[in-house]
Amino acid sequence: IAVLQIVKESQQQHGLRHGDFQRYRGYCSRRLRRLRKTLNFKMGNRHKFTGKKVTEEILSDNRYLLLILMDAERAWSYAMQLKQEANTEPRKRFHLLSRLRKAVKHAEELERLCESNRVDAKTKLEAQAYMAYLTGMLRFEHQEWKAAMEAFNKCKTIYEKLANAFTEEQAVLYNQRVEEISPNIRYCAYNIGDQSAMNELMQMRLRSGGTEGLLAEKLEALITQTRAKQAATMSEVEWRGRTVPVKIDKVRIFLLGLADNEAAIAQAENEETKERLFESLLSECRDAIQAVREDLKPDQKQREHSLENDSGKVSNIQYLHSYLTYIKLSTAIKRNESMAKSLQKALLQQQRSEEDGKRTPRPQDLIRLYDIILQNLVELTQLPGLEEDKNFQKEIGLKTLVYKAYRCFFIAQSYVLVKKWSEALVLYERVLKYAREVRAGAGAYTNSLKELPDVQDLITQVNAEKYSLQAAAILDANDTHETESPSQVKDGKPLSERFETFCLDPSLVSKQVSLVHFPPGFQPIPCKPLFFDLALNHVAFPPLEDKVEQKAKSGLTGYIKGIFGFKS
Repeated sequence: IAVLQIVKESQQQHGLRHGDFQRYRGYCSRRLRRLRKTLNFKMGNRHKFTGKKVTEEILSDNRYLLLILMDAERAWSYAMQLKQEANTEPRKRFHLLSRLRKAVKHAEELERLCESNRVDAKTKLEAQAYMAYLTGMLRFEHQEWKAAMEAFNKCKTIYEKLANAFTEEQAVLYNQRVEEISPNIRYCAYNIGDQSAMNELMQMRLRSGGTEGLLAEKLEALITQTRAKQAATMSEVEWRGRTVPVKIDKVRIFLLGLADNEAAIAQAENEETKERLFESLLSECRDAIQAVREDLKPDQKQREHSLENDSGKVSNIQYLHSYLTYIKLSTAIKRNESMAKSLQKALLQQQRSEEDGKRTPRPQDLIRLYDIILQNLVELTQLPGLEEDKNFQKEIGLKTLVYKAYRCFFIAQSYVLVKKWSEALVLYERVLKYAREVRAGAGAYTNSLKELPDVQDLITQVNAEKYSLQAAAILDANDTHETESPSQVKDGKPLSERFETFCLDPSLVSKQVSLVHFPPGFQPIPCKPLFFDLALNHVAFPPLEDKVEQKAKSGLTGYIKGIFGFKS
């Protein structure tokens, strides 16, 4: 059987692509049940358990070896699941070690059965390598570094020989497993005493590029563990002439790895790797700042008292918080500047991208990045403990002028695209003004401005753009005069109102023809007259007393007559 191929295919198809060890463990249990049912190798019935072992005598089908392999995989996947849960529940680590020992026991049984004459040489070697891998994992968790390193080296040697003995397609799996265990070997070597192993771990992280998954996570975990051991010797840090004690372990680990992370970013081969390393560094920095912030809350009263006694000098923990915030903002500026450089390169190749039909970057994208950079610089000037540092404020002011110049330059470029020549020319002049201010004030701060974009290159580019802008404006003005001939001028009237005037109107043959105003406009019309009879108030009507019947006088007699129905 192809042990490694079966294991890798099962893991990739059933959960381990996303780190879901519980799902993979369930798959191993279901496959074991199917194999036992197919081979009629059941462990008793539903009422009674009867243990059976796979022996060399019944080894007539390779599925018997799969039974033991799936047992080992089930125990290993359960151990890895417990390892994830042990971060929050330390007691599960004991259960984790128990399951790993179980997995090693099944691997030993697999190796013993593969020594039979019925098993081919390749399967024997793969079983030995699998056994060595699980043994190395168990010794690694027990922190028995020498034994773990020996087991991993044995596993690596076997897989390298297998990779050399077969075709390239078959060798891919073996080489992948060698890459997986290499970080563990270097970490064991570091713990034994090899100081160069840490640098090799960093190089492995760089070579992994932008990959995700178990290998990247393993590398990060191993590097963090290594720094945690080194952090025990770190007690203070110096920044801008002031030494601050560092008592928080998470901050120590971050500060120890800061130089390595920055070196890794500088050595990154492509933009994806660089972006991933920037995000990793910013994430670690945010965690360190959060740890310091938690210590700042109970220390609030003490800090206020320290401010009063030291005449405005901030406390050590507050100054450490300012230092970490400075690192975070500086890293964000470098990341955005790196993104801006890649966008500028894409702008230079814009014509080629348009031909390929891809979305081309615009100057507005760069403007947004420089806006974020300027906002970060404003936050840097407001850090507690640095308000009175004149050199720092002057340095940040010069950096602000540099990025303002570049921001103005790309705003001008966006105006050029819409042919607003006068606005673009004014902005180019503003760019030159900022650049001259930077060159005038950069005497004592040349070293701090080395990492920034070159202002002299920007001045040269702006001068060239100004000349091309003036030429484009003159050509555009000439084109406008040529197009505005009397026979082509439109006054906006529809065709029904300009029958007497000849003009060339291309819209008459298009789908949007202006023939009449629609809907038509409102026009005044006469309304229905209203009549008011004013003479009625002055008419004297004739008297009608002689025509009206006189009413009889009413009294007691009339009342009685009315009761009895007599009428007058």
